[in-house]
Amino acid sequence: MSRKIFINLPVADLKASMAFYTAIGFTNNPHFTDETAACMVLSDSIHVMLLTHDKWRSFTTRPIPPATSSEVLLCLSCESRGEVDELTRIAGEQGGQADINPVLDLGFMYGRSLTDLDGHVWETIWMDPAAIPHPD
Repeated sequence: MSRKIFINLPVADLKASMAFYTAIGFTNNPHFTDETAACMVLSDSIHVMLLTHDKWRSFTTRPIPPATSSEVLLCLSCESRGEVDELTRIAGEQGGQADINPVLDLGFMYGRSLTDLDGHVWETIWMDPAAIPHPD
């Protein structure tokens, strides 16, 4: 059995966050969605659980970090440099913040960073493994 990852994120506005994640390519799994949580699926192995603040607090007593902090940096691989740019553009248009960090362009690897509506940091990255420089 292959492993899956379920990333749990506290969100201030569940419906707005669902719309944001839908716009950048996720789909909703209604079996795990109600008025307190939404399961947003990117692939068979990547799921993001969007949790209202009250729901989040039922799992942990740790404080919800402010939107200006970075508790984690989540990274998604992309099929092309163009897809990196497209996801970053859409995120900015949907109320997230595009390019919160400098663009990374190493030739063989290209990445940009964005935030969702609650300041969770995502990096979109494309890499050409055949072009990675090998140490001598």
